[in-house]
Amino acid sequence: MYARLATRTLARAVPSKSVQTVVPALATTAKTFATSALSKEASKKERVKVHFPGALDSHFSQVLEIREKMEPIDTFRVMDTDGKVLDPSLEPSVTEEFATKIYKDMLTLNVMDLILYEAQRQGRISFYMTNAGEEAYIGSAAALELEDEIFGQYREAGTLLYRGFTLDQFMNQCYSNDLDFGKGRQMPVHYGSRAHHFQTISSPLATQLPQASGAAYAIKRSGKKNCVMCYFGEGAASEGDFHAALNIAATTSAPVIFFCRNNGFAISTPANEQYKGDGIASRGVGY
Repeated sequence: MYARLATRTLARAVPSKSVQTVVPALATTAKTFATSALSKEASKKERVKVHFPGALDSHFSQVLEIREKMEPIDTFRVMDTDGKVLDPSLEPSVTEEFATKIYKDMLTLNVMDLILYEAQRQGRISFYMTNAGEEAYIGSAAALELEDEIFGQYREAGTLLYRGFTLDQFMNQCYSNDLDFGKGRQMPVHYGSRAHHFQTISSPLATQLPQASGAAYAIKRSGKKNCVMCYFGEGAASEGDFHAALNIAATTSAPVIFFCRNNGFAISTPANEQYKGDGIASRGVGY
């Protein structure tokens, strides 16, 4: 096949010696590949570390390799879609009371959403964002200590509910009455409570991310053993503040957890129009 292609290409210039001409070329190519493979193996064995401030964990190599694709990160699960525990050793060891509270708060959040969403549609409140389909994030709040700080985006009312924020307090905030902690200075669903260690929500997208990194660094400097939980949607990961936050957290070794609620849409923009590659989780590896 190679000889035929070479003959067709070189017919006018060297009509009678085209086949003979390509044989050394193929041999040279094969030799090059073999040499490259040997160089790659030799490079792996040597593994001389680069001593340069800009390349912290790099090693020298004689092979120019540009990575275009990485293996996708697997999605961890304990149960299948039918609720069956796939690996008995991974089944959480929790009390019935603990599990019941999480489930009750998930249902309560869903009912509150329905009532307040209808109130917004009727013009009784000016704005509302539901947690529909994302109620399970309450489980992440259950894993925290009460003194751990929470930085939310728009759909984290369930974490406040789990920590004891009452339905009356939710109503006070959404209706902006005189019992509201913010005294009506915030939009509805922009909750905040010092007693529950829940930082007030901000309207601009992704601003809570670098704030969470800063708060986590402050906790580290104070010597406390607490951490920060920062919630955000995949749309917020398209903002520059996302990368700034991860870089701050990485360079300071701050105790912060970045919790991405990826529901596939940033308002109306689908995820496949926002980013390429293996989604949001893979970006953390770079930091």
